[in-house]
Amino acid sequence: MNIKKIFGVVATLVLSAQAYAYNCNGVAQYADGRSYSNNAIVQNAGSAFSCKVAGWCSIGGPYAPGTGWASGEAWNNLGSCGTTTTSSTPVSSARSSVASSTPSTGGNCPNWAAGTNYTVGVVVRYNGSFYRAKNENPGYDPVISTWFWEPVASCPGGTNTSSSSGNNGTCAAWVAGKMYYAGNTVSYNGGTFRAKYDNPGYDPLVSTWFWEPTSGCNGNTGTSSSVSNPGTGFGAVVSEAQFNQMFPGRNPFYTYAGLVEATATYPAFAGTGDIQLKKREAAAALANFSHETGSFVYVTEIARGLYCSDWGNLATCPCEPGKNYYGRGPIQLSHNGNYCAAGAALGLDLRRNPDLVEQSPKVAWQTALWFWMTQSGAGYRPAHDNIVNNYGFGETIRTINGAKECNGGNPAQVQSRINEYNRILQIIGGTAGNNVGC
Repeated sequence: MNIKKIFGVVATLVLSAQAYAYNCNGVAQYADGRSYSNNAIVQNAGSAFSCKVAGWCSIGGPYAPGTGWASGEAWNNLGSCGTTTTSSTPVSSARSSVASSTPSTGGNCPNWAAGTNYTVGVVVRYNGSFYRAKNENPGYDPVISTWFWEPVASCPGGTNTSSSSGNNGTCAAWVAGKMYYAGNTVSYNGGTFRAKYDNPGYDPLVSTWFWEPTSGCNGNTGTSSSVSNPGTGFGAVVSEAQFNQMFPGRNPFYTYAGLVEATATYPAFAGTGDIQLKKREAAAALANFSHETGSFVYVTEIARGLYCSDWGNLATCPCEPGKNYYGRGPIQLSHNGNYCAAGAALGLDLRRNPDLVEQSPKVAWQTALWFWMTQSGAGYRPAHDNIVNNYGFGETIRTINGAKECNGGNPAQVQSRINEYNRILQIIGGTAGNNVGC
């Protein structure tokens, strides 16, 4: 298989010490991959849970109640199973259970906001608890992204120290955490800067690879992307509103505009056959990519290895000193050989700069589409060919991870992908076609 992924190293939220008991008599046992509706109540891992978001509850895997690393996104924890209910007030969510006691309310910490840039040491309030940024990040979830955040007992009075922007009167002020596209111009600290590459609000003075000084404002201030016509190709099949509906909690790195731009590299993607076939391919790709990234929460894999090995010919694709080739992007592109192959196809030097896949939304989507359109992986043909030639969604699973999941290898994960596929099809009004399993 061309892609290796490590998603099993995510720390599971421990829910063994709930503040309340819940009477679980008659409550159905949770089943991974089964469809659940909003407010459905199940028991799992010794606790009861209520479904918050039906689509995510039905995915299973990372969203499994109490055991999945994204459990809190899908389920409310009602308390540990007991013979009696000690309180009718449910535990607010798996997110808040990481703190063993109610934090002090001292200080003046801001509420955490997705997409806001946080520097090291910033303390935020989130679901009744406080968290300190261990590493700078563009607004990652404090509970899920434990490499970036750590819980603290109280607020020391720290605030969001992301840079404020000056404005020279001609360009819009730069905003940390806002998505900018190549060509956008901003004012910052008395200067004017132009985005050389797409970026999720990196500092123009620090991130000189993404920004360059410019003498004036061209009027392109970042209010829109450089997509020229989203009404054709993929953009005609999946609208931005539908994309946002599909993945409301995604990492802001995964932009709709970046995806539409990337599809210009492979116009046959969601552009082959009749409208139902186009919708089927769009849904199939998004479902598989969503599965690989935890509903587009993760840009990189959690356990980041070197991945410099015989997966790539070291004579023709030597690993760049100081660079790692761990999984990045929607397909979690891994290993030096795959970076070389994808880079060659896309006209990018991903061997020397593999970090580009986690820095540019467009490039990240391009690598996923490169695999989808051209690589057979663990299957018999590329995923694109499986859809347009009516081999079915199940064969796309085989291409991506068939060695581990198909032929009875992991039926729960296969069902999770199928559930996501059907959920996306429902949003865009598509039909599943034949052979959805493997």
